[in-house]
Amino acid sequence: MIIHVVRQGDVLWRIADYYKTDIDSIVEVNALPDPDRLLVGQALLIPTGDNIYTVRQGDTAWKIAQNHGVAVQDLLWENRILNPNNLYVGQKLIIPEKPKPEIEVNGFTYILGQDAVPVVNQVGDLLTYLTPYAYLIQGNGNLVPIDDEAAIGEAIAHGAVPMMSIVNFTVNSAGENVANMVLNNPETVNILQNNILDIMRDKGYQGLNIDFEYVLPEDREAFNRFIESTVDRLHSEGYFVSTSLAPKVSAEQRGLLYEAHDYEASGRLADFVVLMTYEWGWRGGQPRAISPINEIERVLDYAVTVIPRDKILMGFQIYARDWTLPFVPGQEAETISVEDAMDRAYAHNAQIQYDYVAQSPFFRYSDEEGNAHIVWFEDARSAQAKFDTVKEYGLRGISYWGLGYPFTQNWVLLADNFDIRKL
Repeated sequence: MIIHVVRQGDVLWRIADYYKTDIDSIVEVNALPDPDRLLVGQALLIPTGDNIYTVRQGDTAWKIAQNHGVAVQDLLWENRILNPNNLYVGQKLIIPEKPKPEIEVNGFTYILGQDAVPVVNQVGDLLTYLTPYAYLIQGNGNLVPIDDEAAIGEAIAHGAVPMMSIVNFTVNSAGENVANMVLNNPETVNILQNNILDIMRDKGYQGLNIDFEYVLPEDREAFNRFIESTVDRLHSEGYFVSTSLAPKVSAEQRGLLYEAHDYEASGRLADFVVLMTYEWGWRGGQPRAISPINEIERVLDYAVTVIPRDKILMGFQIYARDWTLPFVPGQEAETISVEDAMDRAYAHNAQIQYDYVAQSPFFRYSDEEGNAHIVWFEDARSAQAKFDTVKEYGLRGISYWGLGYPFTQNWVLLADNFDIRKL
């Protein structure tokens, strides 16, 4: 795959002709709503088809290698070229195959019931784990049931392992009091673990994700003990355990979201961890990139010092946010899909801009009532930046939050970059 950024005057047939591919393929992999319209700054995936490239005017070995994601040295070696300056227009070059690392991929889905079937069916072949979200714990150790059977069945049909998820919070409740009640009562912990095992046996889950957030700082060690005892019990039954952790940049980071999340303990006790490396641009906060790569790298720089790299799934959000400007504290951004975001860009003929520090696209527009908006979203460039980060840090893989927001480019690129491990 090649990523082409649309410039003024670009039209699809010329782009297709330049890259020696067909229009329909470009339309399909980018989910373009209208082949006759492109936006300046829009990132397009270009399927190259085979590994033969014809040199064009202005090409250099470096440029060709960069566009195809291969090393210059590998390009020259594959074509037995001694002098990279001796390329000529019309020359046929073999593009070497890119080695694909194997990773694990998890997808959280809060779309449940029969509605989950088409969501999982669309991407299930690219998932190692499918995690229906989520069983809410209660103060007595019971779990609020969810309609997860259809999602589990569809996951299994695609060779994805169903992973159960438990949480202590809701949209309206941080859950710190529930966590406190459960974690500090051994009898309640035992009841909770029994309930977890009953559900896993009944539903066909093969593993558990513990997503406890807003745990009180003073409950940090109680939380660690809970993780340890849960791992011991589930391992004895043949199940694996993972944890979801807030994005910390140091062990001393303060705040209710961070202090009880012990990176070292989770990295030592759990089979793997999900780093929730997103939500810098959260719906109630200032407009900014939702998962800026510079912030993700700060988290990873700390995480890899205390968690084995082969235990880390890097979080990747696949939705967009639309903020009304000027931002007013208390107002919430609208959460939409990447493809909905592009529809809005098309509707307002917006120019797509790109923040190279955050590695994230955005655009501005004015609605019918004259209100200014800014939309931060994801595209092929930002997805590729995240995939490159997974490779650079040598991580176990990626965890998506959350399935059900269409983002066709991501899944095409994921398959182009990695082999997905199936258990």
